[in-house]
Amino acid sequence: MENKRIESSYFRAKERVKAIKEFYVSGILYCLVIPILIGINFQTTSFPWAIFPALGWGFGLIVTGMAAKGINPLWGKEWEQRKIQELIENNNF
Repeated sequence: MENKRIESSYFRAKERVKAIKEFYVSGILYCLVIPILIGINFQTTSFPWAIFPALGWGFGLIVTGMAAKGINPLWGKEWEQRKIQELIENNNF
């Protein structure tokens, strides 16, 4: 029993580290690519099209950061626990 708990903790920690790494990589790429797009935008046209990739990628970066921190406003830990209990009780899995 203890061994399974340790394996489960290790798996969760490994997944969290992966999410944090993805967040950092995405953040670094965002900081490198968006200024380049803004520079291209100002050199080619007066329409500020670079705002669209900046906002879209920025939103994705926020979501990735929330996942890395373990924050999920829609389906948090309480919801997961209730759903697991419901499935166990109803044998619907």
